[in-house]
Amino acid sequence: MIDLHMHSIFSDGTFTPEDLIKEALRQKLTAVALTDHDTVNGIQRFLKAGKAAGIRALAGVEVSTSYSPGEMHILGYCINCHDAFFASQLRWIRTARQTRNEEILHKLHKLGMHLSWDEVRSFAGDQVIGRPHFAQAMVARGYARNSKEAFSRWLSRGRPAYARRRTVSPEEALEIIVEAGGVPVLAHPFTLDVNREELRRLIKELKDVGLAGIETYYPQHSADQTREYLKLAGDFGLVPTGGTDFHGAMTPDLTMGRGFGSLRVPDDIVDRLLARKKA
Repeated sequence: MIDLHMHSIFSDGTFTPEDLIKEALRQKLTAVALTDHDTVNGIQRFLKAGKAAGIRALAGVEVSTSYSPGEMHILGYCINCHDAFFASQLRWIRTARQTRNEEILHKLHKLGMHLSWDEVRSFAGDQVIGRPHFAQAMVARGYARNSKEAFSRWLSRGRPAYARRRTVSPEEALEIIVEAGGVPVLAHPFTLDVNREELRRLIKELKDVGLAGIETYYPQHSADQTREYLKLAGDFGLVPTGGTDFHGAMTPDLTMGRGFGSLRVPDDIVDRLLARKKA
């Protein structure tokens, strides 16, 4: 059993890279990938811990892109973390994240929730501040009962405190991942918010500019969606990947490797991804 989608304290997770490896061993996983949002700063620690523990660990990233009507994230696997151009592009994206955070804080103030930067930062530590940290600060102040409510009422797309941010285009995300030696995969396709015909057209367009896989096995995918994405992967010659999108305490009802209990990501996916890297 494997899990190729998880986050650490270097983006919006609550586990250190080393703790992710420990949990993977506890869950008896054979391979894992760290896919932090727009950063590879935790990868070296993750790979080192994986090697010491004897578990297959992959260098990954989850790149945010500019897309409408929904949200599109591109996962990159087997990334060269030392690629200078790739690092510069991720820095640009993270700078845009800070601008977005300032807008979120301003909107919360207008809504009567007077959080300070120090309060939000206290939940992020030294890492990049994201919406989950705003949610935690809101809960601590009593503005929301839990993080789920904070998102559903205020922080999710279309809600009063939501703010978009500058990101690279999907094509640019594919390009920088490929140039860094990585294998690009479309993350959780249901968040694109398109119908089947539009999804098929979009995947064809993305494959033509470098897409190599589609995240098929995912806790929030229905059985019908999983079958649909498996068919799309087969039709377009893409690798059907999978993972839990594990965030630690941010997703307390979700188990690494198993999702909500029934997720099973085929072991051979790792070798199929590596084969695409060599191609």
